[in-house]
Amino acid sequence: MKISINWLKEYLETKSAPEEISDILTNLGLEVEKILPFESIKGGLIGVVAGKVLKCEKHPNADRLKVTSIDLGNNETSEIVCGAPNIMEGQIVPVAKVGSKIYTNGGDEIKIKKSKIRGVVSNGMVCAEDEIGLGESHEGIMVLDSKIKPGTPISEVFNVENDNIFEIGLTPNRSDAMSHYGVARDLKAYYDLNSQTSKITLPSINDFESVKIDEDFEVSVKDIDKCPFYSGLIIKNIKVGPSSKELQNKLKSIGLKPINNIVDITNFVMHEIGQPLHAFDLDKIKNITVKSVKSNTKFKTLDDNIINLDSDDLMICSNNDPLCLAGIYGGYDSGVSNSTTNLFLESAIFDSVTIRKSSKRHQLFTDASYRYERGVDPEKVLYALKRASILIKEANQEANISEILVEDNLKVDIKDIYLRYDRIDSIAGQKIDKETITQILSSLDFEIKGHSEDGLNIIAPNYRHDVYREIDVIEEILRVYGFNNINVESKISMSIPEIGKNNINKTESLISNNLVGIGFNEIINNSICSPGVNEKFNNQAVNLLNPQGTELSNLRSSLIPNALETVKHNINRQNRNLKIFEIGNTYSINDNNYIENKRLNVTVTGQIFDENWISELSKSNFYYLKGVAENLLNNLNVSNIKYEVNNDELFEYKLCIHNNKKNIGFIGELNSTYTKEFSIDDKIHLLNLDLDNIKLKSANVKYQELSKFPSSRRDLSMILDDNINFEAIKNLAFNVENKILKDVNLFDEYKGKNIEDNKKSLAVSFIFNDSKKTLTDKLIDKIMLKLSDKYKTELGAVIRDK
Repeated sequence: MKISINWLKEYLETKSAPEEISDILTNLGLEVEKILPFESIKGGLIGVVAGKVLKCEKHPNADRLKVTSIDLGNNETSEIVCGAPNIMEGQIVPVAKVGSKIYTNGGDEIKIKKSKIRGVVSNGMVCAEDEIGLGESHEGIMVLDSKIKPGTPISEVFNVENDNIFEIGLTPNRSDAMSHYGVARDLKAYYDLNSQTSKITLPSINDFESVKIDEDFEVSVKDIDKCPFYSGLIIKNIKVGPSSKELQNKLKSIGLKPINNIVDITNFVMHEIGQPLHAFDLDKIKNITVKSVKSNTKFKTLDDNIINLDSDDLMICSNNDPLCLAGIYGGYDSGVSNSTTNLFLESAIFDSVTIRKSSKRHQLFTDASYRYERGVDPEKVLYALKRASILIKEANQEANISEILVEDNLKVDIKDIYLRYDRIDSIAGQKIDKETITQILSSLDFEIKGHSEDGLNIIAPNYRHDVYREIDVIEEILRVYGFNNINVESKISMSIPEIGKNNINKTESLISNNLVGIGFNEIINNSICSPGVNEKFNNQAVNLLNPQGTELSNLRSSLIPNALETVKHNINRQNRNLKIFEIGNTYSINDNNYIENKRLNVTVTGQIFDENWISELSKSNFYYLKGVAENLLNNLNVSNIKYEVNNDELFEYKLCIHNNKKNIGFIGELNSTYTKEFSIDDKIHLLNLDLDNIKLKSANVKYQELSKFPSSRRDLSMILDDNINFEAIKNLAFNVENKILKDVNLFDEYKGKNIEDNKKSLAVSFIFNDSKKTLTDKLIDKIMLKLSDKYKTELGAVIRDK
């Protein structure tokens, strides 16, 4: 938001320098991000003075040029070569002196230098009005009033305005400060507290006069919830034209382009006091009806664009014809034009939620919608209407203003708040004088109904939509009192939160550190996605109530699509070997209940390790990812893990992970049909864990001495049915011997020649160790015999000869 200091000083008497005002506003919570200089004419016409043509003779070497002698005042005379056909002796003209810079209407800079033109030295430049930004004509030099003395700066002749503009980073809650008067109100509170004399004045509307106009015109509000207050009046016999230079400069200073005297006045009043206004061409409308229309109704906006309306949009209509998207944007067919002679001027209060939704729905963001979304001052609605009418009347002396038409269904809630002194002291960390508190509240327009030893009964002003609790009032007191005036303790006090055993942050940190430690990179993606992304994962996706567009209208049901987009992005940039993970929330609906689930997704594609001479390129990353899963779960102290094959059309193969009969995730390779939807031809392997179903357990660490006795290994080769997995072999081995059997490992698998269909050959190693004695071959052979018998009887194994 931009605030002009010159404009600000029209409401508040202050002698503070711009830098001082900037510091005050920032300390008040209206952060000044930068101070920008403004000149009503670029360059400020510095170095351009009035000169009197003393002599004007034909150039000796050019037919179209003239050599002039010009009095520049202060006993200074310059010889200047000029090509303008209208220059004559005795004229007062604008002269740009050597060393000055002038700017054309197009913004082009011209540096004035001493030069030689066709053999004659020229010390300056006699200017046309378009060469110094004072007009459009270039037919000849600009001739000034003969009464102007030579040497008078042209900036004084044309009242060039110099200003400083504050660019304020306004927080969304401060709707009261979205105007020059609102900012002046805050400054006044500061000056009052710091004993600096200042006076704030709002322009008078006592000159407002209305007459009875014989016009069959009605105002009707059909939806009082979306428009609790609507007012307007008719102004006849106006002439649309350019605004005054003063008004144009005000608007230009804050970055607005002047349009015409009617639109400029409505914009001026909005930036003056924060109340949006809208003007309609009265001859193009029959009446005013404020209502909603049917969905998909076509509406042509002021900038000649067609939008499809929604049934939730609030419209200003004439009968059933939409004229304006209420509080946001005007219509093409009812706007003020150069031919307008009669108008209807609107000032209203619209529901902030309705305006915000419509603005985002149609991607129309205006100064008016910005203010209505945050709330306007109900006490300034009629004031703004009268103020604008007076200004229009000043610009159109023959204009007639009707009586105000009002539809008032506004119910203003009285914000009665009890403020405790001890609560203020507790929040501030020090005692603040009671008289100071009362002074600050009064300067901020809080009404003090009563007081006691313990506190105050106050009523918050209606224009403060963000103040309705005790803590809000305390914030107001402290920002005016000055956070810099709060004493800082020499010690720091803090509370250490109790962290439960299954603290999710601890779990996430442990997982992240583990994965990063083995070469993975973490990714973070947006939780908002398009409906198409969710189709393959959840039929009941969570829809956003107020999306920015269709492509961002759902909350994600899975982390997988985001991971694939990341993979695609990297592959397109020649990075095919990826190890990435994301920890994030997924969203779904189950039995009308909204479910938010924390998940881990690990994605691997390409080669796991860098290419080198000693290792072969991997053909599948599935078993590597299974090892990552087991390592993670082991670090999380999750035991009793079991795997189960699961058929899923999105996967070539998928292994579900269970813990105590509860599904906690899966490992698998994505189906190539699905990955090709993302333009990915490489194999994609995933590990996906449900972190909400994983309970982090404290590690019960036990230490024992390394065995002094050697270990012994035995290998066993067997033929089994294809559906028997290694887990069954391992579990059966430990059921047979769990004292000296330390490890079981699968080191070879074979299918093919000499092996029946639906069969496979597995080679398994067994590691034995006894911490108390050296094992004998006889004992180990006996155990191996038991194992062989068990595998034959329970798994139908055929033990192969060595």
